[in-house]
Amino acid sequence: MPEQTNSIDYVMEKASGPHFSGLRLDGLLSSPPSSSTASPSHRSASASDSNAPKQPFVIGVSGGTASGKTTVCDMIIQQLHDHRVVLVNQDSFYRGLTAEESKRVHEYNFDHPDAFDTEQLLDCVEKMRSGHSYHVPIYDFKSHRRCSDSFRQVNASDVIILEGILVFHDQRVRNLMNMKIFVDTDADVRLARRIRRDTVERGRDINSVLEQYAKFVKPAFDDFVLPSKKYADVIIPRGGDNHVAIDLIVQHIHTKLGQHDLCKIYPNVHVIQSTFQIRGMHTLIRDKDISKHDFVFYSDRLIRLVVEHGLGHLPFTEKQVVTPTGSAYTGVDFCKKLCGVSIVRSGESMENALRACCKGIKIGKFLIHRDGDNGKQLIYEKLPKDISERHVLLLDPVLATGNSANQAIELLIQKGVPESHIIFLNLISAPEGIHCVCNRFPSLKIVTSEIDVALNEEFRVIPGMGEFGDRYFGTDD
Repeated sequence: MPEQTNSIDYVMEKASGPHFSGLRLDGLLSSPPSSSTASPSHRSASASDSNAPKQPFVIGVSGGTASGKTTVCDMIIQQLHDHRVVLVNQDSFYRGLTAEESKRVHEYNFDHPDAFDTEQLLDCVEKMRSGHSYHVPIYDFKSHRRCSDSFRQVNASDVIILEGILVFHDQRVRNLMNMKIFVDTDADVRLARRIRRDTVERGRDINSVLEQYAKFVKPAFDDFVLPSKKYADVIIPRGGDNHVAIDLIVQHIHTKLGQHDLCKIYPNVHVIQSTFQIRGMHTLIRDKDISKHDFVFYSDRLIRLVVEHGLGHLPFTEKQVVTPTGSAYTGVDFCKKLCGVSIVRSGESMENALRACCKGIKIGKFLIHRDGDNGKQLIYEKLPKDISERHVLLLDPVLATGNSANQAIELLIQKGVPESHIIFLNLISAPEGIHCVCNRFPSLKIVTSEIDVALNEEFRVIPGMGEFGDRYFGTDD
């Protein structure tokens, strides 16, 4: 044992001598960051933004060697099971060593920023943010070269996690991140983990691991990794052992993933949280070749979800009941003064779901003529007499231009219904319709399951799902 201690001390002392930095001149070249300008008008802004694919949420995870970055990433991925998540390791973008560098591999600094091909990493993240797949290189840690005949194809995802010790070093890479996490772990713990990893997984002896740590890893941490900590949005002490911090991060990601850009502009717009189930149902009802039976079935399922979500925005009062065990349970009582109003005829498709959720609910109707989609001419109305005393769920599966909706809302207000008592429920919404309704009625709430791209020249929602009423009631032939 004393001999081993002396050997380790000798290695650590020897490592303090001069060393090869691994600096490459070609790594100093960089391109200027791109700039973008915002469109002045709502209409052109919504069209240009929505024509581009929805960008994924990019998370950067940095920290010292063996700090637990991968463990944190794995825990985040496990909790985001309803979303497509891809992990991109900075280690995959190591530069392959030249023949001369390979001869002096023990003097090469793999922890220096110039050991990585940052330009290719930047290209990878930019392409994936644009919705494209990417061929990520595979790096062989034994030969210190990339595998020339193989790669890992990474497909477009909802969340991109970029993990590595120096992912915060380059400002251009940082600017592509929506969230930056720094995993902070005690230096002794990190060293012990690195020794175990490099000896067991990478076949190195303990002396070479310690020599590399003292000569390259620790100085690089002090010079490059630790200073980048100031760029982090969240710092996680103890890494993967900090379950509270990871849970809070996942909740924040869920919120951001479920929040459309228009929800940030209009806080009264609510989009139900997207899951694979909801996406799957949207895929089915948007398919032009689906049968009428399946269209109705999956539309009804989605409508039920929208109705339930809309009911959650109604006021509740606290109520206490006694359970069969004789215990007191404090809960809430449903809103009593409630009614539905459907915009004929597509809105009638949502009535069954509302009746299934609210026993004996009264439902009124509006029929508004769509002449050039101005939605100005009222043809028919039938409303509860005491509607001014009720909260109103306005039903129409598609919010397109917003003209018919505005006419219906204006009629409800004329009947004495407060604007803040109206909740407009629909399956899909066009950005133009949301702008139109929310600018005129900022106190009204809109609840939808998806916000589509835009309207076309014929005022049809794109990608949309066609004439909903015809498809639902079987009159589309």
